[in-house]
Amino acid sequence: MLRKIVVGPYQANCYVLGCKETMEGLVIDPGDEVFRIVQAITETGLTIRHILITHGHIDHVGGAAELKRITGAPVSIHPLDITGLGFSPDREVNDGDDIRVGTYLIKVLHTPGHSPGGVCYLAPGAVFTGDTLFAGSIGRTDFPGGDYGRLIKGVQSKLFTLDENLRVYPGHGPPSTIATEQATNPFFR
Repeated sequence: MLRKIVVGPYQANCYVLGCKETMEGLVIDPGDEVFRIVQAITETGLTIRHILITHGHIDHVGGAAELKRITGAPVSIHPLDITGLGFSPDREVNDGDDIRVGTYLIKVLHTPGHSPGGVCYLAPGAVFTGDTLFAGSIGRTDFPGGDYGRLIKGVQSKLFTLDENLRVYPGHGPPSTIATEQATNPFFR
């Protein structure tokens, strides 16, 4: 099961993902409006086992400390983006790491460029791309630590090599698929 909650002034996508068999779940990028995120968790009936952060920008981490306090779930982020978190994470995630929630295995893909520690989370049938890849666009690279070349290379080597039918769930805006982005994203033509 999957719920998307659009939060905060930057309209960031927060995702609640759960396993129907075990009713265990995780939250990706609780950027703001924790009350609404908790409301969605309550509606799904999930027990949150992980809080996963795609990158350390405020619109994606702003509610992480409060959500951790409420759910007791550990917070995970790449070590290169810890400073943006504002507190010490429970786990540092690196490229290739696995995170288990219920019957799902989530794989960490390090895709720097928007930020040095930007990661995507590959789940069964979907990839959560944070601000690395959007429907028809890519994340900004003009922030401190941004690197356009690394972002393009990361998308091409880590995301465009995945199953073309995978759903892409970005940090802002609507979902897409790998195939659609390969065919139509102007940054990769």
